[in-house]
Amino acid sequence: MTKDRVLIFDTTLRDGEQSPGATMTHDEKLEIAEMLDDMGVDVIEAGFPIASEGDFRAVSEIAQRSKNSTICGLARANFKDIDRCAEAIKDAGSGRIHTFIGTSPLHRAIPNLTMDEMADKIHETVSHARNLCDNVQWSPMDATRTEWDYLCRVIEIAIKAGATTINIPDTVGYTAPAESADLIKRLIETVPGADDVIFATHCHNDLGMATANALAAVAGGARQIECTVNGLGERAGNTALEEVVMALKVRNDIMPFSTGIDTTKIMNISRRVATASGFPVQFNKAIVGKNAFAHESGIHQDGMLKNAETFEIMRPEDVGLAGTSLPLGKHSGRAALRAKLDTLGYTMADNQLNDLFVRFKDLADRKKEVFDDDIVALIRQNDTVEDVLKLKSLRVVCGTDGPQTADLVMTVEGVEKSVTATGDGPVDATFNAVKEIYPHGGRLDLYQVHAVTKGTDAQATVSVKLEEDGRIATGQSADTDTVVASAKAYINAINRLIVRREKSAPGDDIKSVNYKDSV
Repeated sequence: MTKDRVLIFDTTLRDGEQSPGATMTHDEKLEIAEMLDDMGVDVIEAGFPIASEGDFRAVSEIAQRSKNSTICGLARANFKDIDRCAEAIKDAGSGRIHTFIGTSPLHRAIPNLTMDEMADKIHETVSHARNLCDNVQWSPMDATRTEWDYLCRVIEIAIKAGATTINIPDTVGYTAPAESADLIKRLIETVPGADDVIFATHCHNDLGMATANALAAVAGGARQIECTVNGLGERAGNTALEEVVMALKVRNDIMPFSTGIDTTKIMNISRRVATASGFPVQFNKAIVGKNAFAHESGIHQDGMLKNAETFEIMRPEDVGLAGTSLPLGKHSGRAALRAKLDTLGYTMADNQLNDLFVRFKDLADRKKEVFDDDIVALIRQNDTVEDVLKLKSLRVVCGTDGPQTADLVMTVEGVEKSVTATGDGPVDATFNAVKEIYPHGGRLDLYQVHAVTKGTDAQATVSVKLEEDGRIATGQSADTDTVVASAKAYINAINRLIVRREKSAPGDDIKSVNYKDSV
């Protein structure tokens, strides 16, 4: 590996999935892992094998399927975790064990270990991991709040025990760019054996500086960035893959480093992760937000027409957006739709295209023009879990004189049921009708609506989050009728809640192992 090469370590499927409500299905994990592998991610942290049977199966199958990426699993500092991780990655063409322990005073107090006891534990567990795999990553969790002398001591121990990558986590987003760069630089200069390993940076975004801190760490000598697609992660999230990759590409003049990422695949995987996690991308999100390449100001539009570089420091095509517009409408055929899918980065089999084409035509009959985001929303409608509940029909009566009513027909495990319910507004009436047909204990934590495109005929995308006994499930759907989109999103969330409920047997709940805030 050359000195200017920065490895991209993606932890969307591990740290990203720890976000409350972001738990993905098995098939979604496999699909996202394949996309990460295809776009050139160097290391995919596929999960936490000891956490559940589901996580173990996902890591194991991703390891078997990977073509290019190193597949990594996370393990706490104990032999049981490490053995389980080694078993999960054994079939990978290139595998890695990532083991960690909290080294700051606050984290040392949790297992009630003295400094010496923890140092011994680090030596034992890293040595054990190295005996099982020749690619071992070690992390001193909460490194940025660990005493300097002790941090140097335990890193030296981990290197001598066989760690090949030393990751420095800013677990709670506490550091700042200058401090981040200085910490990495001093560690490399101070710790014996540091020249023989790769230093990595893992930043959280609690103070909004994750990307800046990660890039500063690279300037200080780190050659691996840990990140997630869309910055997904606990609390305020992690360093965003798309941000650091494009920052290194656009500002290569002052940051002369390279990655192996095919940036034209960024938008596609961003949309897929948003759908699978149920976490919509904010409109003004850097690189992948809906407004990232939008210009409404007259001055901006004039500048763009004369020279795009006036207000754009990168081309939309660089991240996988179509540079030109191919308007679609009710007279467009399959060839035009397939061409549009190609420009958006989607590949579909003939049967999938036929299904999408039917729904596209139905939408085109209701809209004057079908935009790119409309197409993406149509694709997302099929990104659902195995449905126990399905919407058949919905009719609402609303107006200034209440109460509002909803006549709902839906199937429950294939059995058709209907009900009429009232509520404080059409959406409330619809949700009451769903709950009357299928009673559940889910509490509505989030109901969010935004228009996919402009105009009164725009599709509405609705996001719903439900919580039941600690389980969180999200649902999302789009339709030109906001109430219909709301019903579909609510039903989708309940279907996901059912899946969570069925997987919550002892030992099989993905949240059953206490690893929150890990690394």
